Amino acid sequence: MGILATIYHWFKGNAVEYKGVILPAQYMRFCGKEFKDNEYFLQSACKEAERLKNHLGFREGCAILDVGCGFGRLAIGLISAYGDKYQFHGIDVNRRAIDWCTKYITSKHPSFSFMHLDVRNERYNPLGSQSITDFFTMYKDQSFNIIYLYSVFTHIEKEDVEVYLNEFRRLLTLGGKVFFTAFVQSNVPDMVVNPSDYKKGWHGPLHCVRYSKEYMLKLVAGAGLAVSSFEYESEDNGQSVFMLSKGDGR
Repeated sequence: MGILATIYHWFKGNAVEYKGVILPAQYMRFCGKEFKDNEYFLQSACKEAERLKNHLGFREGCAILDVGCGFGRLAIGLISAYGDKYQFHGIDVNRRAIDWCTKYITSKHPSFSFMHLDVRNERYNPLGSQSITDFFTMYKDQSFNIIYLYSVFTHIEKEDVEVYLNEFRRLLTLGGKVFFTAFVQSNVPDMVVNPSDYKKGWHGPLHCVRYSKEYMLKLVAGAGLAVSSFEYESEDNGQSVFMLSKGDGR
């Protein structure tokens, strides 16, 4: 962001109130253009909260890990729909997003915590120096009932996906669930960064990391997890949904 844009946004502010809910300012919403609309953003947040309740076992008192929490879309939806009587941990490589969530969410809802994940990502955190595995050691085994990632594996390569999945298996409680989205197709190479023949033009580092469905299933199985549900290209920009549980029930 240039200096003039930074000054403009500083004066304009970084939050808006809509229907009594504090939302990140429009320029902070990195999804599609439709997310600039306050009603669309809030409804999408509540829709994700409903997904957790209807498909992932969300209930009062459970613990949620939101990986790639951004500016708090899922947290905002959960609080709006179900209040805050559970533990919510959001992590992201974008420090600015974590600062926003801490200021506008944690200050009013102490059971919601946010932490900067200083792992290197060529697109979102190129100077990161932290190890994913070292970061997750702060969490004990079976710490979370739900682990949620929206549009995270779409921007990371297979070595990191494998580490995340292995850590998730350790962190899940008995009966816990993982939700993630990914770009997948059948009968394509295992992984391609910014494929030229896929959906639209991709620009910049890790804009789109596409996997073959078969290879993603192999990574999931290798981590001791099982796919409980799969929805092909049902999400933004044609992302597919994977819902996972521990394959052996332990």
